[in-house]
Amino acid sequence: MAIRNTDHCRTYHDEINDDGLIFTGCNMGNAAQGPAGGRRRQVLVNGKRVKTIDVHAHCVVAEALALLGMKVADQRGPGIGDVGSRRIAEMDEQGIDIEALSINPTWYRAGRDVVAEVIRIQNDKLAEHCDNHPDRFVAFASVALQFPDLAVEQLVHGVKKLGLRGAAVGASVAGAEFSDPKFHPFWAKAEELGVLIFIHPQSTPQLEPRFRGNGWLSNTIGNPLDTTIALSHLIFEGTLDRFPGLKICSAHGGGYLPSYAPRSDQSLRVAPEMDTGVRLKKKPTEYLRQMYFDTLVFTDEALRHLAAEVGASQLVIGTDHPIPWQADSVNHILNAPGFSDAEKRAMLSETAAKLLGIPL
Repeated sequence: MAIRNTDHCRTYHDEINDDGLIFTGCNMGNAAQGPAGGRRRQVLVNGKRVKTIDVHAHCVVAEALALLGMKVADQRGPGIGDVGSRRIAEMDEQGIDIEALSINPTWYRAGRDVVAEVIRIQNDKLAEHCDNHPDRFVAFASVALQFPDLAVEQLVHGVKKLGLRGAAVGASVAGAEFSDPKFHPFWAKAEELGVLIFIHPQSTPQLEPRFRGNGWLSNTIGNPLDTTIALSHLIFEGTLDRFPGLKICSAHGGGYLPSYAPRSDQSLRVAPEMDTGVRLKKKPTEYLRQMYFDTLVFTDEALRHLAAEVGASQLVIGTDHPIPWQADSVNHILNAPGFSDAEKRAMLSETAAKLLGIPL
């Protein structure tokens, strides 16, 4: 069926695959045909085949949305096509061998009984889908962070029982920052399990009146700002000191924080009266080098600067599939000047493989 959504793309088409996942999204032309008659694009670095891994790709589960009183039409392009044909064909065309699927949180204000069922459905469907396509997909568990004890249970079940590779979270929880001590049990369990937490923003609703008008500013500006705030709190409130082994990956290159990171190092020197007494073990910028970031930053210069601030070893492909923010995420890395072959291999696959437990 076709769905009109003027907040994003002109027309959506959605289909439910055999696993119950829905991949809806923008019309992306002839991508369903695949390259050269449907053959998978083979990505090479200096003549050697590289298996590419995309950490940032979306889908939804209609049954779970219904429990929240939502419809697929309420979502803005969280996936695309039938996974057995169109979705995989587009991955083949892009040169993406494996996608790590995630579902953007829409459940942080739901009650405990409802959200427990929402998460059960979603994680079961994600696991089933990955089991049916083990060479093409892995997935992040959904978790109900508004109930941290429940989120811990869901993370453990998702990782240990369902084979999910970590968790996908928003950038705050119904207005609460991740640095709030009530979330410490969740971060502790994620650190103990050694799994990746993928942060995907949900805009900055407090600024919604200023985002009105042209330019889809709630996403264009609001999403990267949301991530910037989340990461800054994790740094300045000492959460990353408390959980130094925590593995965090942020969408959209970490928002604005890496672009202007040194300002964080100067803030409390310039305004010491704003110091709340939290004593960090390192400079704020140094924490960026223990986190991970996707490469959805559009230009060679942006990618070079991101790598200069956080290290190329901390970067992984993020396509935002199927939303066409970046035309060719693989070539963005392959053609970027100044990176060694080893750094390109790390960004294309090796770092993500280690984080997600994917054999190469």
